[in-house]
Amino acid sequence: MDTSNLYVDHLAWCGLIALNMARQAGAVSSAAQENLFLCRWLATAEKKRLFRRELANDIRWLLREGREKGLRADLPGKLEYLWQASSSDLLAQNDLFRLQHVMHVITLTGINYGVLTESDWEGRQALKMNPKIPAVFLRKSDLETGFDEQGSLIKPLATRITAELSAVDALLSRAGWKRKADVGNPLLHLLITDIQ
Repeated sequence: MDTSNLYVDHLAWCGLIALNMARQAGAVSSAAQENLFLCRWLATAEKKRLFRRELANDIRWLLREGREKGLRADLPGKLEYLWQASSSDLLAQNDLFRLQHVMHVITLTGINYGVLTESDWEGRQALKMNPKIPAVFLRKSDLETGFDEQGSLIKPLATRITAELSAVDALLSRAGWKRKADVGNPLLHLLITDIQ
């Protein structure tokens, strides 16, 4: 585990503890109040520089998510996810968790990520991909049928990638995934696990 993960682990843990203390004190009793509490907590952490400098971007990102998306941001869920992903051995998690981790990290790097329906994936109304805009798109039907109830991969996932492949490969590899290119379509790839 690299040290930056230790720092994110600490930030997420502190946020979750603060939220749980506010719940126990009765100051927070709804999802809207949780979002408001965490936005205020993050704003205070940013203003007073309560955490290491390496976490400044993470704090700004969480704060922006909470302010712009409101309840949809699910700040408690994001903190829980960050804590789980950075405090435990990522490769010991199931395939679905590790894929979610990769896609979350991909969005943090500025690469667009999305899940496409069948009509968006192929046909006359299919999404036209611009090779100049870095993106990773998964097919929704593959996500729905590609994992068993334990979150283990049971079939490869079709993926369209316009992002720099070496960068995507590095992120995939870190989480126990790998990519196989389709020789007929340079944007089409299959994602498979790299853990036996």
